[in-house]
Amino acid sequence: MSNENTHDQPHEFLAFTLGQEEYGIDIQKVQELRGYDTVTRIANAPEHIKGVVNLRGIIVPIIDMRIKFNLGEPTYDQFTVVIILNLATRVMGIVVDSVSDVISLTPEQVKPAPEMGAALDIQYLIGLGTIDERMLILVDIDRLMTSAEMGLVDKLAA
Repeated sequence: MSNENTHDQPHEFLAFTLGQEEYGIDIQKVQELRGYDTVTRIANAPEHIKGVVNLRGIIVPIIDMRIKFNLGEPTYDQFTVVIILNLATRVMGIVVDSVSDVISLTPEQVKPAPEMGAALDIQYLIGLGTIDERMLILVDIDRLMTSAEMGLVDKLAA
């Protein structure tokens, strides 16, 4: 046992909703929150890749998570939120229904995710975060976004 307390430190997650579920991603991966702007479509991109935006000189692909995970008909209005992620490989944006807050979870509050046929494959989940009555599905966003099934990324970079 080491004496470092890093394992007991709370970890901060940005909570957002997709459909009926509430998800969380590591706040350190989040660069900023934006409204939904017009995107530039990319020919032959999968439907869930809405296109790209130019964010201060960086071309950022925008992925609509609601389309990707078949969560009903997406609407784009003043409430639509784009989470700009700064991942190991690149900057990208994900469209979600709403963002609620930032929550701190200690390791004890994070349980392994059960196999339960969620929208997201269990390999992309860190676990379930529980606070009082709330339950957040914690997403390993780096892993999800670099997965082949996102159909991203290198094609867009070309």
